[in-house]
Amino acid sequence: MMLALKTPAQADTAAPAVAAHLARHGLLGYPTETVYGLGCAAESESLTRLAVLKGRQPGKPFLLLVSSRAMAEAAGLVFTPAAHALAEAFWPGPLTLVLSGGEGKLPDALRGPEGGIAVRHTSHRAVARLIELLQHPLTSTSANIPGQAPAPGAEQLVTLFKKAYDAGELLVLDGGTLGNVPPSTIVDCTRPQAALIREGALPRGELRMRVGRLAP
Repeated sequence: MMLALKTPAQADTAAPAVAAHLARHGLLGYPTETVYGLGCAAESESLTRLAVLKGRQPGKPFLLLVSSRAMAEAAGLVFTPAAHALAEAFWPGPLTLVLSGGEGKLPDALRGPEGGIAVRHTSHRAVARLIELLQHPLTSTSANIPGQAPAPGAEQLVTLFKKAYDAGELLVLDGGTLGNVPPSTIVDCTRPQAALIREGALPRGELRMRVGRLAP
């Protein structure tokens, strides 16, 4: 199945079908502010299915997309002073923060080697609205075969994962064709001093210009 997801109004229309699909441990393909993503509900069986679809290496976690900082805090994630400053400056937007916490509320399969969980407040208005309506985060990983470029649009995503799409395992949300946008910048905020994991859409210099000594 493919549903339109270019506007918040289309998110309102799609939300019931998406919620039902996720409740059956189904997988999603959807646009973000950077690249098309693959995702699922943040629970163990769905994460296992997502890892198989993506061909993900064991031990490499997926990140979470949220519609607000409050949603991240409700999941038990902890904002250090650095994380607070970075979120205030760059959320919603292409900045992923690795945060501690979430024990008992989020699957350990989401936890990276540093013990944190990666989370981003998406600035894609339709996806943010969808997550708000679902009332829980979506997991996210780039919609590609490892080693290849992400799908730039919904039709290409279907081609890449046709078997899962034809079987009804993958529901695709069509947000149109995305430009060649770098992936999100990732900052580890599990310790008092933030550390840059990946420089992406937001360069280190911009982080430091906005939040000073609290930036990595």
